[in-house]
Amino acid sequence: QVEIVESGGGLVEPGGSLRLSCAASTNIFSIYDISWHRQVPGQQRERVAYMHTSGRTEYAGSVEGRFTISRDNAKATMYLQMNSLLPNDTAAYFCYLDSIHRKLWGQGTQVTVSS
Repeated sequence: QVEIVESGGGLVEPGGSLRLSCAASTNIFSIYDISWHRQVPGQQRERVAYMHTSGRTEYAGSVEGRFTISRDNAKATMYLQMNSLLPNDTAAYFCYLDSIHRKLWGQGTQVTVSS
């Protein structure tokens, strides 16, 4: 059983920054493609950032240039650095680990951007 713990959410003013973390209890973290998703109540969950095991990244147009996904395989942890935050970035953020054998979601962490 792989446990995933997300952290780093909170309340921030527009223009501010936050870094989300997602730690997994696995010693084979490197085999997972990783991504961050967000969801607003009443709306579909959307993927905002993705990183392949090769290091290749993809971003949603709405966050390109402001968000950065990264990983530390030795720590089995992934990150989402969010800069220049906007009120529209307010959502619950979820990490996702995807391998051929297993697909894992984090529990979610709330990000609220408001003055």
